[in-house]
Amino acid sequence: MTTEATLPATATSPTVRHLWTRARGVAFAVTLLLAAGVALAVLRSDARHGTLDPRSADPYGSRAVAELLADRGVSTRVVTTLAEARAATGPDTTLLVAAPDLLTERQQQDLRATTSGSGGRTVLIAPGSPSVSTLAPGVTADPAASRGSALAPDCALPEARRAGTAETGGIRYSTRHLDADMCYPSRRLATLLRIPDPSGGGDTLVIGAPDILYNTRLDQQGNASLALQLLGSRRHLTWYLPSLSDTSATEPGDEKSFFDLLPSGWLWGTLQLFVAAALAALWRARRLGPLVPEKLPVAIRASETVEGRARLYRAARARDRAATALRSTTRTRLAPLVGIPVTQAHMPEALLPALSARLPSGGQPLHSLLFGPPPSDDTALIALADQLDALEREVRRP
Repeated sequence: MTTEATLPATATSPTVRHLWTRARGVAFAVTLLLAAGVALAVLRSDARHGTLDPRSADPYGSRAVAELLADRGVSTRVVTTLAEARAATGPDTTLLVAAPDLLTERQQQDLRATTSGSGGRTVLIAPGSPSVSTLAPGVTADPAASRGSALAPDCALPEARRAGTAETGGIRYSTRHLDADMCYPSRRLATLLRIPDPSGGGDTLVIGAPDILYNTRLDQQGNASLALQLLGSRRHLTWYLPSLSDTSATEPGDEKSFFDLLPSGWLWGTLQLFVAAALAALWRARRLGPLVPEKLPVAIRASETVEGRARLYRAARARDRAATALRSTTRTRLAPLVGIPVTQAHMPEALLPALSARLPSGGQPLHSLLFGPPPSDDTALIALADQLDALEREVRRP
């Protein structure tokens, strides 16, 4: 008799040791990643936070300059928008622009229109080619930076002569203004310019490097003296820190779609990628045609599979599972023979009355045979298999 049975699930709950064995690789990788992140954060902890901010006490902040100016009666106000900077200009105000290159061309033009003729002083910190020609017309930034940062004044500007050597080295400038003060030269080009404004009595200062304003460099050379003299000539100091969130940075008509931001030729490049992907798919795809059946290396008969499973049951002494499989298969085959649906084959109240009506009286007890307890030994298991075979033959007999 051939049998067909479904083995019950034998899943076991994983132990803590098994869970740790599976997860230790992932845990080690996460730990290593976190350690690397902490190490990078520590190594970069000296980053320039609050650069040129008069409220910042970091090494590259400018709080020391602001406090020294306050001791001399000069008030410092920080602004981050162009509108605030333009509103603060006046004859008694010094406007310091910390990062002129961050301003758009329209912002530079508006700021220059406001400061020109205001009678105040405008200080530009390290402006490059994108901004110096607009904020300080007639001034050109040299692309080659100066080699040494500490330079001698070598000019007639009183503030520079009193300060002496200072760290203004950085961007170098040339100008066509004949009345400009060209100080702290590096290879015959100035790193500090003072350009008087003939229309309003004010002036514009162009400084090639921000070092004289840093907290960490203020006590070096004549940096403190030069910074206090340049920024303390008026009663009020407006410190302009350009911000990318300033609404004036967006000019009308600057709104662009996603496709406008893509580089030119993206459509042709995408088409090339599509063609390359299609060719790669054709190259790797199977040849067109019917499927070719593959010959198995070994053909195993069904009887050998049944015998192998039986040996596994015997080795594990799983007589209960073997008996359950035999009875379940027998009930499944008997149900259609007696007119019972297969779905009710394992219900005693449906299967047993139909079998009793089909079999002659005085036969073996059906309930204990089909739904009884598991056999106690191998001999009882063999006897159970024989009895189930005999029962099926008897039901099939016409």
